[in-house]
Amino acid sequence: MTPSEVLLPGELALAQIRRLWEAPEVPRVVLDPSCRSAIRAGAELVRRAAAGEAPVYGVNTGFGKLASTRIARDDLALLQLRLLRSHAVGVGEPLSARVVRLVLLLKAASLARGYSGVREEVVDGLLAMHYRGVVPVIPAQGSVGASGDLAPLAHLGLPLIGEGEAFFGGERMPGAQALARAGLAPLQLGPKEGLALINGTQVSTALALDALLAADRLFEAAVITGALTLDAARGSDAPFDPRIHALRGQPGQIACAAAYRALLVGSEIRRSHLEQDDRVQDPYCLRCQPQVMGACLDQMRGAAQVLLREANAVTDNPLVFADGGVMLSGGNFHAEPVALACDALAVAIAEIGAIAERRVAMLVDTVVSRLPPFLTPEPGLNSGFMIVHVTAAALASENKSLAHPASVDSLPTSANQEDHVSMATFAARRLQPMLANTARIVAIELLAAAQGIEFLRPLASAPALESVLRLVRSISPAMMADRSLARDIEAVHHLVTTGDIGHATETRIRELQALRLA
Repeated sequence: MTPSEVLLPGELALAQIRRLWEAPEVPRVVLDPSCRSAIRAGAELVRRAAAGEAPVYGVNTGFGKLASTRIARDDLALLQLRLLRSHAVGVGEPLSARVVRLVLLLKAASLARGYSGVREEVVDGLLAMHYRGVVPVIPAQGSVGASGDLAPLAHLGLPLIGEGEAFFGGERMPGAQALARAGLAPLQLGPKEGLALINGTQVSTALALDALLAADRLFEAAVITGALTLDAARGSDAPFDPRIHALRGQPGQIACAAAYRALLVGSEIRRSHLEQDDRVQDPYCLRCQPQVMGACLDQMRGAAQVLLREANAVTDNPLVFADGGVMLSGGNFHAEPVALACDALAVAIAEIGAIAERRVAMLVDTVVSRLPPFLTPEPGLNSGFMIVHVTAAALASENKSLAHPASVDSLPTSANQEDHVSMATFAARRLQPMLANTARIVAIELLAAAQGIEFLRPLASAPALESVLRLVRSISPAMMADRSLARDIEAVHHLVTTGDIGHATETRIRELQALRLA
């Protein structure tokens, strides 16, 4: 039986979003019945406004710079239809099905709070498309993040009314055909419903949440890999002493130090160099892992709070307050909170990769690591990990450019009516390439650390880390003579992105679990 989830508008938790995001099969999402009276009340207020004589933005007027243009009563339905058609001008590759399904849910949750003035049929139609597997084709480019994600949300709305394009069963087809194959009928839009569909931050928020949840997996793998590198380099765990981190008081730093300590418990390698080791301090890439990774964790946690609030928010315009009988125009569609959260995430993702690249550089440097040059037993005849590190450096450098804040840019649109915009959609969309880069850097580090451990055998690393080593060795044997590691990097990259690195630890490490966002 297909699992089901109850959608309670305004009460979405990050754990529920994660379940919906990573579900192996699309769950049936049903609307909590308690919200239906609010939806009906909001729709009734819009109906009365449409029947009245007073101008109401988006109900019986034009949009944006054309807000002063009055629309005849007989054309109100056509107004909403043409709004969707005119705004569906996105370009580029389609967003992933995973992101689009999340957009459908976030849009349904926002409309279901009852402040948008749409009928129940609109919310039910979005949820039906989600469950029946109708995935609107949403081009990735074309939104500036205010007035909301206009173009991509218009592409989301067109299949709901039997237009546009959608994927169904993995096949791209006209929206009407996708609805028919799914056993759904197209919806006829009522007053304000087209506007409510396209106003909002659901696309940028879904893209950001998609990246946030992927970053959660990546962060865990990076911490584990950093601990393994510490052992391969025979580094000290003294810098992870809880007394050091308590004095600073940064929560992410304290949590990360605890995770590194837990991962290293029982390492024979660590015990082997407690005496007669003349090194006083390790390089920053080893010693300062809690400080750097902890700061990244705090950034991710802050972004998670902002994005969760946005996932539960009402972000269209105008807003309908049925209890007071008023409709108010405002600017909740401006996605600045999302843009700033994504910029913070971008910096954190880049830093996770930057310090991982430094650890790879340290491992291949025999002067610092005291391992064979470039991690090969016959340097000269073999180049070992020399160029593997170059790849990591290239990816880290790429991330530096991608990490430039998107939110500081703004180009006025709509004849200067919309004169400051957030660029949140690009801010969120550029996170996935950054995550891919950083995940490959971590995969390279994991291969390098595993290679370093080979030169310390028969000593064993910590039991939790040995479990990770066995997983890596199951797909990538030690490299004692040069071969191409391109396929190995991609295979380990898959382990990083799927969360398998974290799952490989033999026991569930509480301190590692405490780092997770949800």
